[in-house]
Parts: sequence; structure tokens; C-alpha cells
Amino acid sequence: MPEGACAPDAALEALRGYALGLLEWNRGVSNLISRHDEARLVERHLAESLQPAALILASGCSRLIDLGSGAGLPAIPLAVAGVGTWWTLVESRRNKTLFMRKAIETLKLKNIDVSCSRLETLILEPEFTPVYDGFTSRATMAIGPTLELAHAALEPRGRAFLWKGSGYVVEMESSRGLWEPKWTFEAAHPIFSGPNCVAVFVKK
Repeated sequence: MPEGACAPDAALEALRGYALGLLEWNRGVSNLISRHDEARLVERHLAESLQPAALILASGCSRLIDLGSGAGLPAIPLAVAGVGTWWTLVESRRNKTLFMRKAIETLKLKNIDVSCSRLETLILEPEFTPVYDGFTSRATMAIGPTLELAHAALEPRGRAFLWKGSGYVVEMESSRGLWEPKWTFEAAHPIFSGPNCVAVFVKK
């Protein structure tokens, strides 16, 4: 079991509590996920967030920054599973950062910071230093712009893990001139039977 991970039963209970809290907030406070996605929260959001946990652990990345965290996906489920010793969750919409802070407090998760900001703003702040060795992003921007931001946030040889759909190859090819001078494409790992995957890039 990874250091920092909950025991299996405790992790399942924590994920259940997180999911119930997300649904309650989604219905009673403000929108976190599409109402159409509520019925498939486990398979569409939790399972897809957790699927590459072993991959990220095997990479050795421990200090991770997540772009556009939304309701805390994939970072909060991954933290429950013991991925990472420190997380920074970057989300510009205040209602979503309020939910994440509440969820983190309720689940008693440690070493997770929530930043109500845009990453392109955060990396320009004088006190920001690229101390991260891992970067995650799920269902946010296209590969080229995402890797531009990740490059400014990561240490050399840091890895970016991007949750992408079936069109990731087109995204990669259309922006190759933007990212290839600064990144090495490592591999694309299918999420379950596909078509979604986690594309992994290594900063040069």
C-alpha cells in the first residue's frame, strides 16, 4: 500500500463520502458537474480519476499541481489513494474552490492546497517557484496550451499526466511545434477499454 494511502476500507468510505458530498453540493448549492453525469459519477469521474494511480506512483512524482481542478477531480480521489505527498489544486471558480476546501476538511486530507486562481496568473506571481515534479489535468484545455502552462510549473524532468479523449493524436499533431521543443511524449495509457487515455509527457 502506498505511503499515505488510506486502508482499502477507509479509502472506499472516504470516496463514498466525497461522492455524496459532491452530489449534495451539486443539487443544493451550485453546479460542480453536469446533472446528466450524476448517475455515472462513479464510472465517469471517480473511476477515471483513479485509473492511472499506479502509473503516477510508479513515476515517482510526489509534489503535484492540478490544473482546473473543478470539483477536485482527479486530485482528491488520487490523494485518498495515496498518490502524492503534496498537491496544489488550481481552480478559478470560487464556488468550486469552496467545495474542494470543504471536502478536504471533511475527509481530513493533509498537504493539499487549494488556489482560487488561474494557473497562467499563479505562475507569474513573484513568490511562485516551480517545485512540482508532477502535473495533472483532466478535461481542460488542448494539449499545446496545457503543456505551455505545465512547463512553467514543473521542475526539469517533471511529468505531465493529461486525461484526454480519442482526439488526443490530432491535438498532439496540430500543436507539435508548440510542445515538442520542450517536452518528450512518453506514452498514452488507455483508461479501461478506451477511448479515453492518460497521455504522459516529460519536460526536457
